[in-house]
Amino acid sequence: MVLAVIVGYLLGAIPVALLVARRYGVDLFATGDGNPGAWNALEQLGAHRAWPAFVGDGLKALVAGLFGRWIGDWWTGYAAVAAAMVGHAFPIWTGFRGGKSVMAFVGGAFALSPLAAGICLVLCAVITLTVAFTWGARVAVFAFPAVQLATDPVEHVAATGALMALIGALFLLRRRPVRASGAEGAAPTT
Repeated sequence: MVLAVIVGYLLGAIPVALLVARRYGVDLFATGDGNPGAWNALEQLGAHRAWPAFVGDGLKALVAGLFGRWIGDWWTGYAAVAAAMVGHAFPIWTGFRGGKSVMAFVGGAFALSPLAAGICLVLCAVITLTVAFTWGARVAVFAFPAVQLATDPVEHVAATGALMALIGALFLLRRRPVRASGAEGAAPTT
């Protein structure tokens, strides 16, 4: 399991979205919400240029999870995905300044529960086509544990809950600064 965690962290620590944005001359730390993840890349670059950031951030945890399952069992896979998420959030290469691990979670979901992840991907596509990608992505991520409950043992769903709790903690830790006017969630002033 230790090897899976080390490999997971190192894969997760690859700053894919930063590299994609740099290719177009954009510093994600200095633009948007300052988050060096796929969502900020999407907002700064547009879908046509940001899609490699989404795919790359997801692939990091997918590969980690598959590796963990290959050398161990389901729990080793979960540990590897968790490590990839931590690596994405606290990458050694960028002074431990990383993203919120949502896309790493999504990629890991395909390694841990391919059927539930596939169903959620279809759900994301349907909502994206009828409403918007922002809603499709959010609904699919939040629906994943409920869908997984129908496809996997409850212990796996509980482990998924722990991974989602990590994302929640990162959202709390990395809230946008509040403007002097006191408007919560407002964009930072510079």
